[in-house]
Amino acid sequence: MSQSKTIFSMRRTGGALTFVFVTLLISGFLRLGGDEFAWAQEIAALSVGSDTPVAKQKPVPTACVANGNTAQMLTAIRYRQAQLDIRDSRSVDRLQALKVAELKIKQNTKALVAAEKRLAATLAIADSAAEKDLLRLTTVYENMKPKNAIGLFGEMAPEFAAGFLGRMRPQSAALIMSSLSPEKAYQISLILAGRNARAPVK
Repeated sequence: MSQSKTIFSMRRTGGALTFVFVTLLISGFLRLGGDEFAWAQEIAALSVGSDTPVAKQKPVPTACVANGNTAQMLTAIRYRQAQLDIRDSRSVDRLQALKVAELKIKQNTKALVAAEKRLAATLAIADSAAEKDLLRLTTVYENMKPKNAIGLFGEMAPEFAAGFLGRMRPQSAALIMSSLSPEKAYQISLILAGRNARAPVK
């Protein structure tokens, strides 16, 4: 009876040691990972005396691997994002160029307005000077001796003579016109009449 207890105790001790060994072995293979884990499962099944092998498990993926469609989609998204970035950059450049152009236009407009004002002032001065010169020259022709004035107006072009005669006093202009040739006096009269016809009526 004691002998059978001793044998039974030895069997229990051997089974415990076997279980501990298998457990350590499985732990080591779990740390290594991959196919060794499947081997550890088969060894554990054989050690416990199971007739049915443990089903092999697929290795646990360590990283997310995209399939073909997902990779193409990611590539398309990245390409589209790059195109949008380029478009945004171009838009910013265009806005900056428009701002610079607008500033230059404003500066050129101010310079043009200033130039127009200077030109208008210069023309006003020139017109005033010309008007004064014409008045002075008209006064000179009026104070000339009739004989000299008639000879001078006889040599003038009809348009030029009509300009001075229109500024003269009526008595002086009539004296000169009556002394000119009929053809010359007629041409000057037509020019003066045309100017009066174009004058605004009040």
